Amino acid sequence: MLPFLKLRRVGPIGVDLGSRSVKMVQFSADRKELIAAGRWEIPAATSPEKHAEQAVAVIRRGLSERKFVGRDVVLCLGDKELVLQNLRVPKSEGEELDRNVAKEAAGRIPFGVEEAEIRFVESADVRQGDALMREVIVFACHRPILQRSLDLFAQCELQPRAVDVEPAALVRCYAMQFRRQEDTQDRSMILHMGHQRTAVVIAQGEEMLFVKYIEIGGTNLDSAVASHLRMGVKEAAALRRHSGDRRADLQDPEVMRTVYEASRGVIDRLGSKLALCVRYHSVTFRGQPLARVVLGGGEATPQLAEAIGKVLNMKCELSDPFRAMPAQREIGRRGLWDVSAGLALREVK
Repeated sequence: MLPFLKLRRVGPIGVDLGSRSVKMVQFSADRKELIAAGRWEIPAATSPEKHAEQAVAVIRRGLSERKFVGRDVVLCLGDKELVLQNLRVPKSEGEELDRNVAKEAAGRIPFGVEEAEIRFVESADVRQGDALMREVIVFACHRPILQRSLDLFAQCELQPRAVDVEPAALVRCYAMQFRRQEDTQDRSMILHMGHQRTAVVIAQGEEMLFVKYIEIGGTNLDSAVASHLRMGVKEAAALRRHSGDRRADLQDPEVMRTVYEASRGVIDRLGSKLALCVRYHSVTFRGQPLARVVLGGGEATPQLAEAIGKVLNMKCELSDPFRAMPAQREIGRRGLWDVSAGLALREVK
């Protein structure tokens, strides 16, 4: 076969569809090369139907503008589509464990079990009084919501090969970045700070131990800066982004100091909630402290990582899904891509 007729072996396209943008990433089949990546804004919509219509148009545009190969995708369910519960059930295995989880979850989800897709991750054995219990993380989705997501991608003429959840994608992305033997034994806190909220995942290697969403995000930082400087929220958001994205030697120290002072109350509130997560981990999963904090998401900057590290008195570093491979183009804040990269790393048949 002539070289130019050989098919390029690739993995699936990871599609992170949010309320304000869509991010897509594709790696080579061996996960050693970045094939394509892109981010596109979704215009503000007046209804869910209009948002879906605009999302379809934006995804189609993205597929035409970047050199994605094939039409296999892994899509993601975020916290808005999921009901997330950390549960404790009697220690058991197999079908008995499935029954115990379904029974416990039935009283926690706002729709009937018969209308739900329920999956769970086994976390660890924990002591509850004299009983040995199994801690599990339950993800439940209402089937009509899942079907709407599948229908949207069908309109884009894409073939979903898997439906993933945001925390699992984050852990997969983290595990790709920290692959040394000692890293796989460490326990870490993975943060994904977006526009409206922050996902918190505690993991050991690829094993998920704890998941929580905190209702603090970039919009809170924008509002704090706007109030402090007496300017509009849009102007405050632009100021934060432009100052944070500049190289350290090009940043205005006075502007950076002012933005930090305005944001400190929000960062302290976030730090307090993160400290509670650390405490829950130390009490529930005894014997091994957290080794690091990794910050990703659209709000991830060196300044924010430093501030969170100070609040928690722990090392906090920025997520970089592409650190193990040469990125082919300038892609902005690396933390933006942690979910879409984690989806693209998903093994599919």
